[in-house]
Amino acid sequence: MNKSVIVLGWLVFLMTAPVPAAEKASEQRLDEVAERGSHVMPFDLEKTTHIFSKTDTGGIQQVIAKDKSDSRQIDRIRGHLSEITKEFQHGDYSNPEKIHGAAMPGLAELKAAKPGQIKIVYRELPDGAEITYSTHIEKLKLAIHHWFDAQLSDHARHAVPGHPHDSSHHHHQ
Repeated sequence: MNKSVIVLGWLVFLMTAPVPAAEKASEQRLDEVAERGSHVMPFDLEKTTHIFSKTDTGGIQQVIAKDKSDSRQIDRIRGHLSEITKEFQHGDYSNPEKIHGAAMPGLAELKAAKPGQIKIVYRELPDGAEITYSTHIEKLKLAIHHWFDAQLSDHARHAVPGHPHDSSHHHHQ
């Protein structure tokens, strides 16, 4: 029996083997997401960290440069986050859709939200930027949480969950 048949059999087995319901997406999916992400996001995924913190009104998405003196990455983070904030405020979620696919959890609800139902605010951080999503509509709050979970799963190599904090204790400048 030649080697290629064995390899092929193994590949078929791998593809049909049940995927463990782990938090992290498959390595192949992570590769694909990183690849698609690199076309959509101008900063270097290896040099930045995404932090997704769920809050009692939605969530806070932060992207920070690992090297605080890397002004090039910081500028790119700020440029991208301020741009997508404007898109999200208009109900345009085509950027995450390009990276994660249209079936991304929470996305349909976010796209269907009426203007003003979700407050989306951009803010610069010393080493990057953040977007705060807040809503008083339970369904949309859950959608934001599901959306964050999906991003954490898909960006497992480059993203970390923030500590859940309620927005009243959120740091002010």
